[in-house]
Amino acid sequence: MGSAFRGALVASVVLGGLPTLASATNGYFSHGWGARSKAMAGVATALPQDGLAAATNPAGMAFVGEGFDIGVAFFHPSPRGYEANPDFAVDPATGFPTGPFVTPGDYDSDADWFLIPSFGYNRPLGERATIGVSIFGNGGMNTRYRDRAVWENFAAAPDQLAGVPGAGQIASPGGLLFLPTNPPQPVTDPSVAPPPAGNNANPGGYFTATTPTGVSLEQLFIEIPYTYRFAGGRQALGIAPVFAIQRFEAEGLEPFRGASVAPDRVTNNGEEWSYGAGLHLGWYGQVNERLALGASYRTRIYMTDFDDYEGLFAGGGEFDIPAMLNLGLSYRPWRDLTLAFDYQRIFYGDIDAIANSNARDISACFAPGTKPSYCLGGDNGVGFGWETMDVFKFGVRYDVDERLSLMGGVSYNSDFTDGSMALFNILTPATVRWHLTLGASYQASDRDRFTLALSYMPEEQLDGANPSITQDQTGSLYMQQLDIEIAWSRRF
Repeated sequence: MGSAFRGALVASVVLGGLPTLASATNGYFSHGWGARSKAMAGVATALPQDGLAAATNPAGMAFVGEGFDIGVAFFHPSPRGYEANPDFAVDPATGFPTGPFVTPGDYDSDADWFLIPSFGYNRPLGERATIGVSIFGNGGMNTRYRDRAVWENFAAAPDQLAGVPGAGQIASPGGLLFLPTNPPQPVTDPSVAPPPAGNNANPGGYFTATTPTGVSLEQLFIEIPYTYRFAGGRQALGIAPVFAIQRFEAEGLEPFRGASVAPDRVTNNGEEWSYGAGLHLGWYGQVNERLALGASYRTRIYMTDFDDYEGLFAGGGEFDIPAMLNLGLSYRPWRDLTLAFDYQRIFYGDIDAIANSNARDISACFAPGTKPSYCLGGDNGVGFGWETMDVFKFGVRYDVDERLSLMGGVSYNSDFTDGSMALFNILTPATVRWHLTLGASYQASDRDRFTLALSYMPEEQLDGANPSITQDQTGSLYMQQLDIEIAWSRRF
């Protein structure tokens, strides 16, 4: 047992160090953890099946036996991106746009395949208690637009003079600078100071959008679940300290430096790491031989700030991980058939950097002097407008015989935001709502079981406009996903 476990742990640590962790199904959370759970649409609150059960309900670890589980998922969130429509407002006298706009067309993100490892281990401590460890990707988000800068029309040309009569001098009444569809040669002078001392609208190209445009957010969780079974063995409580690691990077957001309280900490600052901890509590109870119930609550994970991006996220770089509630039941109408249902609530609305609205007039943020608190990076800074999410999961497992099990499931989540927030969410187009899953598990020996889980998330689209920034222009976010996971379980 010792050598097998050590080998599995080493493999997990190596896999966990790979820079390819990314997941985004229910907002930026995974739809499930553990291959058998994912094959059943993520149900696990009242149906623990492997050493990753702690990710949903730590109390379930009291019923999975001693052993380890290793899984590798191949995640394909593509296509994903934004379609900008050619309906931006134009001044009839000049033919120039009357405000900032996104160049019409499709912006399809690349970097389409991600490797997501997971590992779980569980060990009994006497007859009633267990202790274990679960390592998994909690979630994440990745976009990378290479073909053209998404925000290319949001800033003047490098060293272009503002407010001077002449060709190409166009300024938005809202404070953002923008270019016409076919701009004449701008008047430039790199020696002129920026406002308020001078009128160089874009000194040295500081506000000029670059490619690639996008963000990368990755999260890794380590839970150490301890469980205790009550007399009779049908109920258990679980508690797990949770340790989290985040990695973030943003690129191509230069035009928004002018609206930030810390303009040098908005974009293109490389990778930044964040660390934090929280607590996960759970209960599992077998009412009778057919019915089981479960409940769990994972607290908000308080993370260290992203200092290199304190000018982007509300609160000076704060980016905590939201709390999560799970309620579930499983029922066996027949010996070889199991039905399970989970309700999950993800409290995105409690995290300012995620939840604060961006559908507001930020023109004052581009003015010289002290900036209002709702500017980027401020105490009440604009965010992505995400709402607290409700997720409903239903899974079924049919045990063909003692070795082979077939599984399937479907889940549905509520909207993550509304159409007025679509523009900023070009960076995070988490539109997926339905999850359709299938899988099979085979007991190859008395100790070893192998599982395959397939998850398909049909393309969803979110239409909208952001009148406070791009006025009349409309657009559509879209995303589709595929997840394939293989896992090996060994029991001792």
